Amino acid sequence: MHMRRKILIGFCGGALAWLAGCGGARHEPTEKYWLVATNIKIPYWQSANAGLLRAAQQMGVKAEMVGPDSFDPKAEHDAFQRVLAEKIKPAGIMVSVADPSVMQPDIDAAIGQGIPVITVDSDAPASKRLTFLGTDNYKAGLMGAQLAVKQLQGKGNVVVFTMPEQGNLKDRLHGYHDAFAGHPGIKIVDTVNIKGDARIAFDHTQEMVDKKTIDKIDGFICLEAIACPEVADVLDRNKVGSKVIVAMDSDQRTLDWIKKDRIAGTIAQKPFTMGFVGVPALDTLHHYPPNPLDKPWALDPQSLVATFIATGEMLVDKSNVDAFVSAMSQK
Repeated sequence: MHMRRKILIGFCGGALAWLAGCGGARHEPTEKYWLVATNIKIPYWQSANAGLLRAAQQMGVKAEMVGPDSFDPKAEHDAFQRVLAEKIKPAGIMVSVADPSVMQPDIDAAIGQGIPVITVDSDAPASKRLTFLGTDNYKAGLMGAQLAVKQLQGKGNVVVFTMPEQGNLKDRLHGYHDAFAGHPGIKIVDTVNIKGDARIAFDHTQEMVDKKTIDKIDGFICLEAIACPEVADVLDRNKVGSKVIVAMDSDQRTLDWIKKDRIAGTIAQKPFTMGFVGVPALDTLHHYPPNPLDKPWALDPQSLVATFIATGEMLVDKSNVDAFVSAMSQK
């Protein structure tokens, strides 16, 4: 019987979402799990929140997403600190790390207080976080690059929109660089920090149109969710054709531009899955914490926790966008 219980704990520790009932009646009335992120009003994080709340409802626990409405690492730090200061100790915290240098001390402080912390979407690998849950961002970059190479036919000047401090976007850019290395005819000639503000992408693209530097650009790559719909909008308004746009994520505007042949395709993540899987992962870590909690488990060959839980990524283009939208609409 003791061995069966150990196997069950290990199985639950895999954070498989369909085992949401794994905790059963052990939950306490005050048990609450938190998701801390930035730009939480955008569709991406609303989808993650939907997954968070769905899992919490199924498991009979509380959950809440908090964070600033804009991309603001300092404000994310403040939100994390408010969670730590809650009268009732958090049962566990998920955090999407806007800036590892800002959030690592917060993560380590929470672990020091015995609160399980996992990173989602964007990681802080040098912190004491237990698990990273999200996209294989290097692979996502490779997938986007492969589409760009095909659309550009192996040559052209490219502009990249990103937020350089985010680790997940660095990994995506790494994937693009590695894929482009085999195609020396493709050159990244400009990298734009949008600072979490879609207007920067719009204004930068419009400026290129106004100054006619757009004529020297063949493609646009977005490493995050909000820039490429703006790029497509500017090009469409100004009737600029023959430009390749490769987006990231499944914002409705991005999908609409794919249908209109303005965006060649996007690499869709699964934020709903991140929220949904994150709750039972934290639940297991709360009820069956690895001992000690602050051990560098990623370096342990017999680790009790997974270093990385992949939620998946996929290419969405004109060939499958209708099926993707249909699947997104199903409850």
